[in-house]
Amino acid sequence: GIDALYGESHVLHGISFSLNAGRVLALLGRNGAGKTTCMSAIIGFLPPRRGEVRLFGEPIGNLSPETISRKGVGFVPQGRRIFSTLTVRENLAVSRQKRAGAATPWTLERVIELFPRLRDRLQQLAGSLSGGEQQMLAIGRALMGNPRVLLMDEPSEGLAPLIVAEVGRTIARLKEEGQSILLVEQNIKLALDLADEVVILKP
Repeated sequence: GIDALYGESHVLHGISFSLNAGRVLALLGRNGAGKTTCMSAIIGFLPPRRGEVRLFGEPIGNLSPETISRKGVGFVPQGRRIFSTLTVRENLAVSRQKRAGAATPWTLERVIELFPRLRDRLQQLAGSLSGGEQQMLAIGRALMGNPRVLLMDEPSEGLAPLIVAEVGRTIARLKEEGQSILLVEQNIKLALDLADEVVILKP
């Protein structure tokens, strides 16, 4: 299991789970239970103090976030964190990574097909998009890296119910296409509708 600390604060204690290819695993728990910390440990922002993170059998726990990304881990962060002063097209272009073995590589056109409302906004500054459109862009940006595993941290946070439903349909479609997804979500109904497996973290 993984142990992780912020300074001297012991946040994760012996967390252990596995995500199988083409499945959705939901991490649930109250605020402060360590869900985001767990994701930070996986993507290299907070290397685990003890334990091991493996990607398809390969240890990645001591690698940099950039290296982990190149190895096929995509991340949709909480709060979206798009490049607000770049256009939609530029946000997608700077995130593009080729990855050997990708069955159907993600391209700009494929992302636009997934999120049609972004087509007319390609030249628009990302910071001027609505919250829902920014979330679509954040997901599209992660997909442009052609990830083997996609981590999504609170993708429905702060969105109107209609947009939450649209995000849910997008995740369901990615799942149908064989994308492995680790989902952290406060919207329990959305998470349970999408997840093949659920892990509950307790503070």
